[in-house]
Amino acid sequence: MESLIKQISKTKHEPKWMLELRLEGLKNFQKMPLPNWGPDLTAIDFGKINYFIKPAQETKRDWSQVPQKTKEIFAKLGIPQAERRVLSGVGAQWNSGIVYQSLKEKLKKQGVIFAPMDEAIKQYPDLIRPYFMKAIAVDNNKFSALHAAVWSGGVFVYLPEGVKIKQPLEGYFWLNLKQGGQFEHTLILAEKASQLEYIEGCSAPVYSQNSLHVGCVEVFVKEKARVKFSTIQNWSKNVVNLGMKRAIIEKAGVMEWVSAALGSQITMSYPASILKGDGAKAGHLSLSLAGQGQELDTGGQIIHLGENTSGTIISKSICQNGGRTAYRGLVKMIKGAKKAKASVSCDSLILGKKSRAATFPAMEIDESDVVALHEAKTGKISEEELFYLMSRGLSETEATSLIINGFCEAVVKNLPLEYAVEINKLIDYYAEHSKN
Repeated sequence: MESLIKQISKTKHEPKWMLELRLEGLKNFQKMPLPNWGPDLTAIDFGKINYFIKPAQETKRDWSQVPQKTKEIFAKLGIPQAERRVLSGVGAQWNSGIVYQSLKEKLKKQGVIFAPMDEAIKQYPDLIRPYFMKAIAVDNNKFSALHAAVWSGGVFVYLPEGVKIKQPLEGYFWLNLKQGGQFEHTLILAEKASQLEYIEGCSAPVYSQNSLHVGCVEVFVKEKARVKFSTIQNWSKNVVNLGMKRAIIEKAGVMEWVSAALGSQITMSYPASILKGDGAKAGHLSLSLAGQGQELDTGGQIIHLGENTSGTIISKSICQNGGRTAYRGLVKMIKGAKKAKASVSCDSLILGKKSRAATFPAMEIDESDVVALHEAKTGKISEEELFYLMSRGLSETEATSLIINGFCEAVVKNLPLEYAVEINKLIDYYAEHSKN
């Protein structure tokens, strides 16, 4: 595997420091065990994964230049529509490499950078090197080590001090390999008093063999900056999704995570916020929908380091037709994190007799002058609620759909409109098949 990593680095014409980081990742990956908690990952055959496919085309800056076959795939994901909505910028990745990327000229003039990561490490090394694999350490776990070794693609976003982007940037990631792997790296650096919303969409076709996704997102929110990161993952049911996300928030900064996990065979995803500076804030909203043959293990982590910090986690999960969901979260308040506040709410809705939901919360409080709240609810749709709505003229399916939509509202209303519409359609499907 070492020869493959050297080949990847050579193909990309990377600086020496990146090759050294990759080899460090490989060393840690080979000696670290699989996680002994959560979903069973022993079926992953690391020897058969396609870790890197050299892009067959250069990155295009104009949608008209993208090959027709690629256009047809990404049209289904909404990229042309995204351009027509006049988004600030759009990036699209096919397997291992970015095939389309654009940024409005007005933002370029303000010093905003929105570039494929493969190019950015060569063009902006002084900006990237101090932050790359620093929020998520190479040796954090077996999969962070694997990511460090074989990462490819992703985007780099840089916001200069005081720049506020009103329209969102958007990235799409398409995994189109039988037993393939995708390991994109997204790095966002928001300088003092800047503001950004970034939307990430992920998808894949269905194959008979499993695919592996181990992406990585690192966000650095400087003083008084604000970043919102929305992820909509609609992987096919043959994908094992082990993406990692972590943000470090400095004084009076704000980080918002919004995520919807709709697909995959297995998902393990726990976005983390490190509230480093005084007055830093973080909000986590997540929704997981698991159907037959799916196991979605999701949650969030908030680490309070500074004083007067505050964090909120709201997790919603629905399992139907034998699907399994689990909330796994952590709130940690170190000694000295005075006046810190945390609130965690994790709710699960079980549809059908075969489905299962679990909750694994953890709170580590080492400071007395704090407030930490936690609540969890797991249950089914009550017969009383159904009876009341049906007595008002709704069918059972309509009543069920209304209850599920109300359950999901806190998360769905924070998603981009087009994604919220798709989730509502999926909820209607769940309502129709809720008796299975």
